[in-house]
Amino acid sequence: MDSGIGLLAAAAAVRRARPDADLVLSSDPDGMPWGPRTTDDITARALDCARAAAAYGPDALIVACNTASVHALEVLRAELEPAVPVVGTVPAVKPAAAAGGPLAVWATPATTGSPYQRRLIARFGNGAEITEVPCHGLADAVEKGDEAAVDAAVAAAAALTPPAVRSVVLGCTHYELVAERIRAAVRSPAAPEPVLYGSAAAVAAQALRRVGAEPDPKAPPTGTLTVLHSGRPTGLSGPARGYAEGRLPAAEHAVRTG
Repeated sequence: MDSGIGLLAAAAAVRRARPDADLVLSSDPDGMPWGPRTTDDITARALDCARAAAAYGPDALIVACNTASVHALEVLRAELEPAVPVVGTVPAVKPAAAAGGPLAVWATPATTGSPYQRRLIARFGNGAEITEVPCHGLADAVEKGDEAAVDAAVAAAAALTPPAVRSVVLGCTHYELVAERIRAAVRSPAAPEPVLYGSAAAVAAQALRRVGAEPDPKAPPTGTLTVLHSGRPTGLSGPARGYAEGRLPAAEHAVRTG
């Protein structure tokens, strides 16, 4: 679940690990973006998304949204666990800092400089030089599939990123859908090829661990795909299909809309 198509990265990671997994993608296009909303409003909308997905009897729920993980994770767990394990998303500051700095954390303006992100950096920063970079409009541009707006937002964030950074933490799940554009924008002669740290692969692996399932990439591609928009069964949107992570969950899999 996510406010929008940022959940595609985690869905694709699960699909790679288990081609036989049935996926339910529950997002909230009626209410996005969630970032500017109050904590109570975010929590209510996240609960609605989770309940819509839970109606399909999932083995686990991945909260593929940094905003919902910050504001609503404990409420979601209180309602759904232990019947449905709930796996949240945390920006990969810890592994990025462990690899050494300097590094940058790209996040939404609402998350950049927030007490949550500052605590995360203080706890896992490992003494690395860390720059917090607000990415104005990037998540919205990714959501709409607006390539010109994506390029403009990426360029603006890259201009705020020190040229010597060795790695970039993608602090919004939407950003993983345009990872290569980000890598190209922050590439610099002053530093080696930058390493990007997303959360999708780790979140998918944790979800499989929570349900006691081993990765099996060679399993038969029999998994179904269910898409919910603000609780309504539908299909993948045009912008979602424009990303490789959107095409993978749907490719060669049955899509059910009810």
